[in-house]
Amino acid sequence: MQAVKNLISKAAVHRHEATLMGTHFELTVVSTEAAWAIERINSALAEIKRVDKLLTTLSEDSQINRINHNAGVAPVKVSGELFKLIQRSLEIAELTQGAFDITYGTNSGYANVMLSVTEHTVFLKNKGMRLYFGGVATGYAADRAKYVMQIEGVSNGVINAGGSLVTWGMQPDGSDWTIASADPEQCEQPYADYSISNMAIATSVNRQNELAGGAKSVCVMSPSAELAGALTNPIIMLGVSVGTELVNRLQQIACVFVDEYDQVFASRHMVLNEIV
Repeated sequence: MQAVKNLISKAAVHRHEATLMGTHFELTVVSTEAAWAIERINSALAEIKRVDKLLTTLSEDSQINRINHNAGVAPVKVSGELFKLIQRSLEIAELTQGAFDITYGTNSGYANVMLSVTEHTVFLKNKGMRLYFGGVATGYAADRAKYVMQIEGVSNGVINAGGSLVTWGMQPDGSDWTIASADPEQCEQPYADYSISNMAIATSVNRQNELAGGAKSVCVMSPSAELAGALTNPIIMLGVSVGTELVNRLQQIACVFVDEYDQVFASRHMVLNEIV
């Protein structure tokens, strides 16, 4: 669906690939110092692993599992980081009227998640409810990895986390980081490219037999991979018309759709450079 254009000098670019959180990550750093770049990448990988541990349900003593085990029983005190992530997730659920939802199970629903700002507690009102962060976990990990590399001095880079990209700075030649987007059925024939420097982008492809609202695929651009990843599925479910209308009401968010007739529709914030 998308790929960072290979317009950069390989001598100044250092990449590392890893499978973490069940996702293929590719981390790219622009630097003239290979050893320094690898150290920064290793710091980012460590941060991704830390986020994975924070959001996992595979560990019995994880904060998420403690919340889930106490559903319908008692509030659970959590770290400030997790509390804020849950807050943001509930805000997105509200924005999308539940199309995005971090809850599942019996009598679930984002409206049944009770937060105490003063106590930093999370309470699932109904027994059988569960929290799951599949819609935001890899995006949040990518954002955190970017943050770690930036504070360690990386001025230009890209993190590819499966269907999400987050970029900052510029390519070695001073140009923007750019992606090319294509019909998911004709990936070798991109229809347009656009700048994504200092932004994040996530993609969702509708693989259902019946296309919701005529949408075959959508790319969502936002300041964070967490937000872009959370919005892609709800927006494609809403369809081209309603999804674009929602995005047009938001600040610093843009999207581009491919519909069932292979026509391209962009929100008012998206500037496409047509490829001929």
